[in-house]
Formats: sequence, C-alpha cells, structure tokens
Amino acid sequence: MNSVFFDPRLTDDARRERLYAGQLFVLSPTRASLALVELAKELIAEAFGGRDPERAQFEMAVEDYAALLAVLKPKFIHDPRAKKHIQGILCETGCDPEKTYFDVARMRTSTSENYLTSGIAYAFHPHRDTWYSAPMCQINWWIPIYELEPSNSMAFHTRYWNRPVRNGSREYNYAEWNRIGRQEAGKHIKTDTRKQPKPEEPLELDPQLRLLPAPGGMIVFSAAHLHSTVRNDSGRARFSIDFRTVQLDDVVAHRGATNIDSECTGTTMRDYLRATDLKHIPEELCLRYESEPPRIALATPPAFALEKVS
Repeated sequence: MNSVFFDPRLTDDARRERLYAGQLFVLSPTRASLALVELAKELIAEAFGGRDPERAQFEMAVEDYAALLAVLKPKFIHDPRAKKHIQGILCETGCDPEKTYFDVARMRTSTSENYLTSGIAYAFHPHRDTWYSAPMCQINWWIPIYELEPSNSMAFHTRYWNRPVRNGSREYNYAEWNRIGRQEAGKHIKTDTRKQPKPEEPLELDPQLRLLPAPGGMIVFSAAHLHSTVRNDSGRARFSIDFRTVQLDDVVAHRGATNIDSECTGTTMRDYLRATDLKHIPEELCLRYESEPPRIALATPPAFALEKVS
C-alpha cells in the first residue's frame, strides 16, 4: 500500500526505503528551506520590479515575460547561496551529508490561462523523471515559493506507480538534451517542438493527488512517480523550486525504485554534488550508469492511502 507521510520521525535510510516503494512525504518548512524561498523571492522581486509576480502576466507581453524568465532562472541556479541552503535542508532533514549528493536548485513557473506553457516555462505533461535518464535511486524535492492552490499545483497519478506506460523514453539521451534541447528553451514561446519523452497511450489521470504544502514546505518523492503540471486556471502564476538527490550507498548498490517502463540512455549522475564539499560522484560510477542498458521489471499496482506518522 502506498501512503503520504507528514513529518515522519524516520531515519533517512528508512525514508528512502519507503520512497523507493512509492510513498510520498510532505515535510514542514525548515530554517534552510525558508531561506531558499526568501532568496527566490528576492530575485523574483528584483526581476519583476514593482509588478506582482503572480499576476504580472496580465501586464506583460508574453515575449517579454519569457525573456525575463530566461534571465531570472539561470540567475537563481547559479547563486551560490542556493547551494548553501540546499546543504542546510539536507542536514536539517536527516540526510548524511557525506553520502548525499544533490543537483542545483531550479526555479519553475506555471502561468495561468495558458499564457506561457512552453520553453522556459514548460508545462510538464505526465511523466516520470526516470524517462529523462535519472537513476532509479533519484529522489525529488519540490518546494512552493508562494501559497499554492489546487488549481496551480502539480499532480501525482498514483495508479501508475507500478503500472507501465508506453512512452518515448527510448529516444531520449541526456547528453544530447544538454547539447541541444536545454539550450533552446528560451526560443520556444508559442509552442515547444523539442523532442521529449511523453506517454504514447491514453492515460487515466484520475484519481490524482495534489499536495499543498506551505511555502518552504517540501514534497519529497521518487523520480519514478508519474506526475504532471496541473492546468493552471487560478489567475495566479505558480513559482516553485525543485532539486534532486541520490545517496552514494544506493548508487553503488543500484538500489532504488523498480524500473517498469524507462528505456532512455545516458545518465544525470554527473550533475550531483556532494553535500559536504560539492565534489562530483566518482566518474567510474557515472560510467557504470551510462554504459549499462536499462533493465525493466514488471510489478502490480498497489492501493493508495494517507498516513500521518509522528
């Protein structure tokens, strides 16, 4: 049975075991997560000037809005304070900083009324991050910057945790995406023609689960979960932050969620930085993930429930 855990008193080892089994975690804001959100708000306010960033789309041409995000988002990624705050989050939430590796924090936006849904503000279709060359041991951390509403959040499509989806991941290679696809994000304003892994069969998206933590709160989930950007009709743009982690023991042991449908090539393993000193994962481990073909195993879908653990 899958569950949602709220602020559980679990070790990181126990938490990862549950995450790999499809459980979802909601964690309350910490000092470091709130500091990360405040950094994001500072850069957002600077970028939008006197405009309300959640409603600025109603005052700006879409081309100008996209150009603004094309400057704002890399500025957030490369601000050294962002990495320091992630290091703080990992320590505050019980991760072993000697063995936990993270990638850079990214700012995401979801505008309202289909204003901008491509390129720099891509509205993600239902997908697993593992379709994008993420390892099965990757864990995703998702943090809202402003208050969420059900109509501007993200959705988990829980029936597909152990149910394979026919998809285009077999045509995706992470190195090629970095070489071409990511660099062209700012060019795609009206439509997005970049080749990305998508479902190749009709999906039953309901029931779906939308979790609404407070700003600075965290949704933590396996990269193997099928999730999507909710169609935003709230009248307010959603701003959020996400980053990903892997734990070295799990990387070495190839421990993680079960791969039921991901066939991509390449690996994101070189993106992760150790929480103590920002060193990369040893290259021999990266090569192992890059050279081994995906192995797919089938499983049966579980039930889904909510739990509060203290």
